[in-house]
Amino acid sequence: MTDLDGNRMDATAPQFDEDLAEHAPTISRLEAQREDAYWRRTYWQQRYYEIGFEYEDYAPAYCVGYVGYAQYGGEFEQAERSLHANWERVKSDSRLGLADAMAAMRAAWDRMARVRHQPRLTVIEGGLARRAPHRAPLEPDPAAVAGAAAAVAP
Repeated sequence: MTDLDGNRMDATAPQFDEDLAEHAPTISRLEAQREDAYWRRTYWQQRYYEIGFEYEDYAPAYCVGYVGYAQYGGEFEQAERSLHANWERVKSDSRLGLADAMAAMRAAWDRMARVRHQPRLTVIEGGLARRAPHRAPLEPDPAAVAGAAAAVAP
């Protein structure tokens, strides 16, 4: 996939609408890779999937959806104009029409909203744990991981 200047782009490389440039994207590379892997496995199971299309057709729309949620948050409808503009910038060789792309963007947006707000187990000092909503991607702390592993080792 290439951008408008002919530079090679990855499906997970976000391109943003300049209208909301004051909002920095808040998605880690790891989080984008997880989303890409999820959609690569499940795109063909979605209700909007059309036989004959490949993952590469849907990938830019998914990317716009999950990166859009990370960037804009809130309601999909409020960001729809910016998402449409971003789709036009990154669609590359995708054969999806706008309606199909918007369905895929909405699915990725909704999934990111669920993933970001589902409770997750957080390890805190002393081996205690509590449930907390996931607010932002976290990089694993090697010391915390080693301490948690040692606490549950037989």
